[in-house]
Amino acid sequence: FQDICGIVCVIFTWLLILFAEFVVNRVILFPLGLNYPVFSAINIIIFNLFSFLAFAAHLRTMLSDPGAVPRGNATKELIQLNYKDAQTLYKCPKCCSIKPERAHHCSVCQRCIRKMDHHCPWVNNCVGENNQKYFVLFTLYIALISVHALFLVLYNFSQCVKNEWRDCSPYSPPATIVLLLFLIFEALLFAIFTIIMLVTQVAAIINDQTGIEQLKKEKPNWEPKSRWKNLQAVFGRFSLTWFSPFTQPRFKTKFNTHFYSV
Repeated sequence: FQDICGIVCVIFTWLLILFAEFVVNRVILFPLGLNYPVFSAINIIIFNLFSFLAFAAHLRTMLSDPGAVPRGNATKELIQLNYKDAQTLYKCPKCCSIKPERAHHCSVCQRCIRKMDHHCPWVNNCVGENNQKYFVLFTLYIALISVHALFLVLYNFSQCVKNEWRDCSPYSPPATIVLLLFLIFEALLFAIFTIIMLVTQVAAIINDQTGIEQLKKEKPNWEPKSRWKNLQAVFGRFSLTWFSPFTQPRFKTKFNTHFYSV
């Protein structure tokens, strides 16, 4: 929370979600409800539900511990306690912590993160072992509301042109056009960005290789699992809770502590 860039990105994200909420509800769907009440009501429920889930997933990603290793825990006492014959212990010289296997140091958070994928300024937090599910859901729901918003804008444009902008919006035609064009730009930009990020994250999960490991071209030295097992390691046993940002999967992590200086 001390990263100024991250704080700005978080506030900007919330403002963009609120802007989309305003335009979709106030400018598009509420006026459509006069002539198409069922269509308007269904889309209001769907859009606001996905927006709420996106906001909740964003908060969970931001406020959850991503899998931080305690700083400064590489004391002589803990080293001797964790040391075993033929076992190598790893130490991070930057935060002076006993470093579990597949943990990486984040220069922004100034700590080591278990299975760190990357540091994301949009959630002002690292994406790691404990919060990757919430980050994936955040990208999923932002992608869904972005595509939904694009559909609604195009539909509303067609209705406005058809009715020659009569009873099209509570605002004047120029103001309505500006609001709709800005929403198109926002929705298109975030649809592309979040869909790419979503596909990248899912691919990393099923291949059991984080973004940092791919970037550093680290060869896997851990026991390989099936793609389904890799998904379950992040989301838990398959159920509707996979899509809920309010449930946390049970992790079965083996904390293999290795020690070295890099």
